[in-house]
Amino acid sequence: MKVLEPLFVEASDVSAPAGFPDHPHRGFETVTYMLQGAVTHEDFEGHKGTIRAGDLQWMTAGRGIVHSEMPAAEGTQKGLQLWINLSSQHKMIEPRYQEIQSKNVAEAENDGIKVRVIAGEALGVESPIYTRTPTMYLDFTLKPGAHLQQPIPPTWNSFVYVLESEGIFGSLKSPSTTPHHLLLLGSGDGVEAWNKSSKPLRFILVGGQPLGEPVAQFGPFVMNTQEEIDKTIDDYQQYTNGFEKAKNWRSQSMLELDL
Repeated sequence: MKVLEPLFVEASDVSAPAGFPDHPHRGFETVTYMLQGAVTHEDFEGHKGTIRAGDLQWMTAGRGIVHSEMPAAEGTQKGLQLWINLSSQHKMIEPRYQEIQSKNVAEAENDGIKVRVIAGEALGVESPIYTRTPTMYLDFTLKPGAHLQQPIPPTWNSFVYVLESEGIFGSLKSPSTTPHHLLLLGSGDGVEAWNKSSKPLRFILVGGQPLGEPVAQFGPFVMNTQEEIDKTIDDYQQYTNGFEKAKNWRSQSMLELDL
């Protein structure tokens, strides 16, 4: 089983009028998974929709996207967004979306364990999401007393992020992990989890195959070299090489702010 290193992170919370107005991306994928409320998404290609609680959007930015993500419901919107790097051969592919409503997310349940399979496979159920970078993204809920053994390819990087209640991971001798803590998994071929509390334990397990390539990041751009970052910034500022439509586009939320 994989060993654990604890970190503390926070899921994204946002309420109107705050949000994520028009901004670019290149060179990677974003995976948006809503936990509460809703977010409206719109991009410069005309793609628009609302991601509600339990819904999934897997966006491949590829060579370039400019989009906005703004609150679409009252109160606080809560969700997770994972960035997945693309290999050098895929960084400049055409943008693409894979979207699944909550009712269509693959699910399985056995021995007090329920899983929503965002990507990859668990409990004999496989997600329809196509992942260019081999990835697993699993949303587990364990009833009190439940015990999970989930295989993970030994060469993958992986982590656990606790959403609700508290759980024991890796070994029964490990201390309990509480919400908003991330466990970075080390070497091994899987992870074990126990729910020794009186409430359902909910956590996500994410893993992916390392690309073994250099990474250069500047804000919303993820490339392999600083030269590629510089070229991306120039492309965005000059509206070229994938960003042509950004020149005359503004999202509906930005247009409404101008009124």
